[in-house]
This record gives sequence, structure tokens and C-alpha cells, in this order.
Amino acid sequence: MRLDGFGILVEDMGRMIRFYRDVLGFDIRETEDTSNVYLVKDGTLFLLYGRKDFEKMTKHRYEYVKGLNGHCEIALYVDTFDEVDAAFKNAVENGATPVLPPELEPWGQRTCYIADPEGNMIEIGSWNKPFEEKDAGR
Repeated sequence: MRLDGFGILVEDMGRMIRFYRDVLGFDIRETEDTSNVYLVKDGTLFLLYGRKDFEKMTKHRYEYVKGLNGHCEIALYVDTFDEVDAAFKNAVENGATPVLPPELEPWGQRTCYIADPEGNMIEIGSWNKPFEEKDAGR
């Protein structure tokens, strides 16, 4: 098996589309009244599923955590430490919930955490080198 992508089950599709498109820069072309968003971000399939539509399709009901949750995280990469700081500031100013402000970790990565409007964790980090070089030597 190969990892093809990941999805998030969402309650308010319009709000989540606006956040991922307008705040984080994901290329989302669907309208805010859609039931499923299917896109590729930097070669990774990313999906937003409407909870009710997903439950109808799978014929199951699910329980959902409210507020900040620690079930998973989405990791985004920027090339420089300064970009981590700028991305955090921009995201928080545009509706993200701040979780951990940018800090330099002992292992050499500058990272921060925010949460999307439904409480899903998003990491924005950098090794202060281009994405294509970040894993060289590790």
C-alpha cells in the first residue's frame, strides 16, 4: 500500500474552505456549499468531507471532538525561520487559534502550532533550508 492522501471530516464546509483556501493558501476551487473537497497540495491528496454526507455514504454515525483536539496534525513546511513567524502571525490574524507560538526546538527546527476553525492541529515548521534540502543528512 502507498499513502495516497488524508481527509478531515468537517461540520461547517464553507468556513473550512475559506480557512484552508484564504488563510493557508490551499488551491480549492469548489464552492462553499459542496459536500466534498478534493484537492492536491504539494503532491499530497487532501480532502474535506462533510460529516453528514460521509455518514450517509458509510451508513454509520460517528462521534466528533469539539474544540482543540489532538487526534492528528497537518504539517506544513516553509523554507525559512522568518516564514514560520510570518505564517503564524498571518494565520492567527485571519482566524486560526494560536496553540504554540514560533520557537526554535532543540533539534534545530523552528516550529509553531495553530488550530483550524474546527480545532484540528496544524504545524508550520522550517529547517531554514529549501523543502527539497530539508531531509538531506537526517
